[in-house]
Amino acid sequence: MSLLHLSFYSTFTLSSLGLAFHRTHLISALLCLESMMLAMYMALSTWPIENQAASFTLMPVFMLTFSACEAGTGLAMLVASTRTHGSDHLHNLNLLQC
Repeated sequence: MSLLHLSFYSTFTLSSLGLAFHRTHLISALLCLESMMLAMYMALSTWPIENQAASFTLMPVFMLTFSACEAGTGLAMLVASTRTHGSDHLHNLNLLQC
């Protein structure tokens, strides 16, 4: 395994661990999701270069598009939850109380 692959895997793993264990604020969960998407985007961007395959060059563009949509939706949820609940703590957001 090359150093480049190790950095992608470790970035994705640390982001998923951060998402699993540090779930106090919605903004920290969104940052962990964005770092996971960034690691996947960088891995998908270097994969066609390493394999010399031209058919997979559009995949990072699609991934970047979905990542931008996910970030916009997450920020809209952050603003909506802050307006309704007064904070972005995840323990205030209980779906069973609705």
